Amino acid sequence: MIFVTVGTHEQPFNRLIKKIDELKRDELFGDDVVIQTGYSDYKPNNCEHSKFFGHDEMQQLVKDARIVITHGGPSSFIMPLQVQKVPIVVPRLKAFNEHVNNHQLDFARQVATRQKNILVVENIDNLGPTIHNYESEISKLNGSLESNNSRFNKSLQNMVDDLF
Repeated sequence: MIFVTVGTHEQPFNRLIKKIDELKRDELFGDDVVIQTGYSDYKPNNCEHSKFFGHDEMQQLVKDARIVITHGGPSSFIMPLQVQKVPIVVPRLKAFNEHVNNHQLDFARQVATRQKNILVVENIDNLGPTIHNYESEISKLNGSLESNNSRFNKSLQNMVDDLF
């Protein structure tokens, strides 16, 4: 299953939802697709969808998904990282009236460069190939999927163990 989330921002993200719906229609992949559409007004014809999901349901969808595709909001792409999944991040862009500026693009680029644990799709036409080549694309990344909290806890545990 592929899970797509556009978050809770009030501007539509029709560009992403429509592209996913077209890719599913054209049978680029065999996976079922579930989309959280938020305030978008494009209604998918080829994918299961809901405006919003509760937090527990979102977490379960992320855990069950083979691929998670998100907008560039940090909490949306951190959720898959917490369950050791590399998300495909499609930032909302000002040029398409999807956000007030391009901060999602700027932030996603920084994370991709520094952490090397997300796949950023800047041109929506590259989304199909990124999904199709997902496994080989993530194998090229060398970033850690371990959270800072986990590293801190391990470090703290080592310090405590050394004291005794």
